[in-house]
Amino acid sequence: GYLVLDGGALKAVVGSRKSLLPSGVRRVQGTFAVGDTVGVRDQDGTEVARGLVNFSSQDMKTIRGHHSSEVGQLLGRAAAGEVIHRDNLVIL
Repeated sequence: GYLVLDGGALKAVVGSRKSLLPSGVRRVQGTFAVGDTVGVRDQDGTEVARGLVNFSSQDMKTIRGHHSSEVGQLLGRAAAGEVIHRDNLVIL
């Protein structure tokens, strides 16, 4: 699967080497589980990175576009704040 990012998240992840947060995810494609490798794409569909995701595709559809502080409440359980931590992300 893959995640499509907005411009701000793309700049933070690729340009500043930051972790990917749920607020920057605009679209979720495919099916994946926690710990799977997913592609990270810009709005044009170009893959810019790959990383190990902290959420399943189903959870991502629930939390995309929301702030990290809202994730636990949206999912009804404690959860990581990052979709992909910078230590688990490779820029292509």
